[in-house]
Amino acid sequence: MPGTQQEIPKIQRVIAILWPSFLTAGAATILFFTAFDPVDMMVNAGYGEINRLGGYTAGFFFFWLLTSTSCALTCYFQRPCERHND
Repeated sequence: MPGTQQEIPKIQRVIAILWPSFLTAGAATILFFTAFDPVDMMVNAGYGEINRLGGYTAGFFFFWLLTSTSCALTCYFQRPCERHND
């Protein structure tokens, strides 16, 4: 139904996905790495040596990817479906 609502700018839609997922990834990183040490996790998994900062960074970007995917799917599925008259 284009024309009935003013179209939301694309940058605003992107920010509406990335900003909440950034905040959620930050909180998830803090909570996760409060309980688990990235150095111990990588050595025990057989991936070799990694420094803590690298582990925190990789963990943050993993959580950001996970939460931004969730936010994007939420935005996608909240759009109304097209009606088909059969």
